[in-house]
Amino acid sequence: MATATKTWTPEALDDVAAELETQGPEATLKWMVDNFHPRLYVACSFQQEESVLLDMLSRIEPETRIFYLDTDVLFKETYETRDILADRYGFKFERYHNITLEEQARLHGDELWKSAPDQCCAIRKVEPLQRALSSVDAWVTGVRRDQAPTRANAKKVEWDGKFGLVKANPLADWSLEDVWAYIHEHEVPYNPLHDQNYPSIGCTHCTRQVMPGEDPRAGRWAGQEKVECGLHPAEAK
Repeated sequence: MATATKTWTPEALDDVAAELETQGPEATLKWMVDNFHPRLYVACSFQQEESVLLDMLSRIEPETRIFYLDTDVLFKETYETRDILADRYGFKFERYHNITLEEQARLHGDELWKSAPDQCCAIRKVEPLQRALSSVDAWVTGVRRDQAPTRANAKKVEWDGKFGLVKANPLADWSLEDVWAYIHEHEVPYNPLHDQNYPSIGCTHCTRQVMPGEDPRAGRWAGQEKVECGLHPAEAK
């Protein structure tokens, strides 16, 4: 557990990232826990990457703080996965949310996710994330470099300029095949939507199944140029 707050410069974090680059994700998680717990938050969207991270964290520090962003339009299977992971590992998932869908419709019009998806994500995801991260010094994500071009430069540890704190991406250098190999080897619970052609899972209104031959993230905001919800902007890399 971290006993003192240290100021980490982007340059110092680059040195740490270089050292961790050749090591497994557990090394990055342990470094984050050693330096920041309990002022450390792990973001969980209940997808396959987070299942892996939670399994690792259960052995490194079972008291690690975990949070999720509840947009109120997550899939039923996502909420069920949350409960299964809580039962398996004993983590308490701290929930962050925003105004109700009814209030959003009253203020901004019906089905904002269609008319202004960036604004919808800002309300339902980015603002709650800002509140979550305002109380900690560092956070951990399940970002992988091969998920999208906007994530290709993600480091194991880096300075998050958007939110003003340290960010870790322990699985940055893993492939999707690496993730699934770990899940099967360790019998880790995962979101069953992944078995139904949903490689990337978001909100019900903005996520569809991915057809054979399509990019794994083609099911997110299909038919729009949008590729990110604003939580992991490319300029923060």
